[in-house]
Amino acid sequence: MKHSNGGAGTQKRARFERLKQEITRFVMANHGCSAQSIVANLSHDRSMRNHGLTPRKVGFFISRNLAEKLTWWQDHRAGRRVYGDRSKTSESGQ
Repeated sequence: MKHSNGGAGTQKRARFERLKQEITRFVMANHGCSAQSIVANLSHDRSMRNHGLTPRKVGFFISRNLAEKLTWWQDHRAGRRVYGDRSKTSESGQ
């Protein structure tokens, strides 16, 4: 019996879609949040511990998969990227 590791099975797709929904929900509710706060929310509050999430992975995930809804900008006081709703940032001119 052969198993393929490269496929996009039902469970893999469902996990991907849930991650997209949870990140979008958190960022929409907390405009201007950092990747670290997103990871903390997902790992501890939403019980997504088996995903191996890190702030770096979340940053890449947002830019690759959620760029149409979410955006980032540099927080110069903290020296890091913060994420927010794309429609809110276009209104304020950031």
